[in-house]
Amino acid sequence: MKINEYQELAMRTLNPNLEPKNILMNAVMGLCGESGEAIDLVKKHLFQGHELNPTEFVKELGDIAWYLAEACTAIGVTLEEVLQKNIEKLKQRFPNGFDKEASIRRKDEGEV
Repeated sequence: MKINEYQELAMRTLNPNLEPKNILMNAVMGLCGESGEAIDLVKKHLFQGHELNPTEFVKELGDIAWYLAEACTAIGVTLEEVLQKNIEKLKQRFPNGFDKEASIRRKDEGEV
């Protein structure tokens, strides 16, 4: 499946009664909520002795993907555009792959 095909298919389940500003708000809130659910699985695995259930973790990642697609839809861009822009930024930031010193310099320069 292509990434934009995912976005199109996923957005078939977007609530059609939401106003445009509420689509964005729902997306951002959903990203926070689903990210919290994913981190809770990892927290329980790392600190409470639970086995990490890959099936459940994948479900949470899928929910995160849905809300990311919704956020893209809300602002009129495709997932492919967002991912491409991110790769361009990463190539500029780390042209030869991750570099610890470059990462530290970014932090020292006040960038996040």
